[in-house]
Amino acid sequence: MALRHAVLAALLDEELSGYQLAKAFDLGVANFWHAQPQQLYAELTRLEKDGLVTGREVVQDTRPNKRVFEVTDAGLAELERFTATAAKPSFIREDLLVMVQAADHVDTGGLITQLTDRAAFAQAKIDLFERLLHTMRGDRTEEEFLRHGRPVGPYLTCLRGLAFEEGNRDWCARTVAVLREREAAHVRH
Repeated sequence: MALRHAVLAALLDEELSGYQLAKAFDLGVANFWHAQPQQLYAELTRLEKDGLVTGREVVQDTRPNKRVFEVTDAGLAELERFTATAAKPSFIREDLLVMVQAADHVDTGGLITQLTDRAAFAQAKIDLFERLLHTMRGDRTEEEFLRHGRPVGPYLTCLRGLAFEEGNRDWCARTVAVLREREAAHVRH
């Protein structure tokens, strides 16, 4: 997947400025694609040059004017083409896992601290995803929203982000418990 597809997908439901796009990435898209704001601005320029988005200037009275962008028919066709191609499985590539791999040969005190911090980070993201999901579905139950609510795509990707962070949190907590138990057993022997 290229950044262009993530940007096009983020612009499907409404016109956004570059600033709004960066905020949308922080709140939703970031659970499956990370990009710096300057990367997003550069990508918007490329997408507009390629005819996949169109931009227009919005005059504002109390603030500087801004440009907002929306997906063109060509951009939608590009997303159609992209969604028709086979998705390659992703792979985990994370420093923390390399550190845990070495747990039998290193002092685990610092590792436990890092795992505890990562679990706290995951919990903060879980809380954010839960708030976002509630905001998207309003007073409806999740099942009702999944059957009839719109937009369902961002909701489903948010659910994936939630499951991912819950998995991270739970794995970190279990790994900390295992390492502490092994430390305690080692001290007793």
